[in-house]
Amino acid sequence: MSAKKILMLVGDFVEDYEAMVPYQILTMVGHTVHTVCPGKKAGDTVKTAVHDFVGDQTYVELPGHRFAVTATFEEIRPGDYDALVVPGGRAPEYLRLDPRVIELVQTFARDDKPIAAICHGPQILAAAGILKGKACIAYPAVGPECAAAGARFGEVNATASNALTDGKLVTAPAWPAHPEWMRQFLKVLGSRIEA
Repeated sequence: MSAKKILMLVGDFVEDYEAMVPYQILTMVGHTVHTVCPGKKAGDTVKTAVHDFVGDQTYVELPGHRFAVTATFEEIRPGDYDALVVPGGRAPEYLRLDPRVIELVQTFARDDKPIAAICHGPQILAAAGILKGKACIAYPAVGPECAAAGARFGEVNATASNALTDGKLVTAPAWPAHPEWMRQFLKVLGSRIEA
């Protein structure tokens, strides 16, 4: 397997598990992952939140950990990276308002590079206009946005390990989907995992 250089887009109140677990999985198998946040530089951190499913009509939000930013957003060049990861949480809601975030996502899509997005992460993809004609899934509340952006929105089970791949786009509804989401993304990346 050739190691890939992967960019992960985070912001304050990114979902803790959706940033930390993929970061750990991708680095564990030998990929390099740079985490970035608009307005923050290498060495800074973002606050995370844990979204849990406890029987309410929607998730609850609990305080998470501080997550390290490993590269300076203003200095990155998309051409230096092989793939993009967009975690969920509340961060995508405001990150999609940043013109450079939108341009960055559009560049990855235009260059046909792998993109993995989970939960509310597809909000950024919808805002970037890259979902037209693509099959994807996200947290159910993001479904109308994805459909309005022209996506074919798949069946969601927010508490199961389900994910959907369309070409080089891999999406999932929430952190319980990590095993399937990361398995499919690793396959798109050309990674091989053996027991």
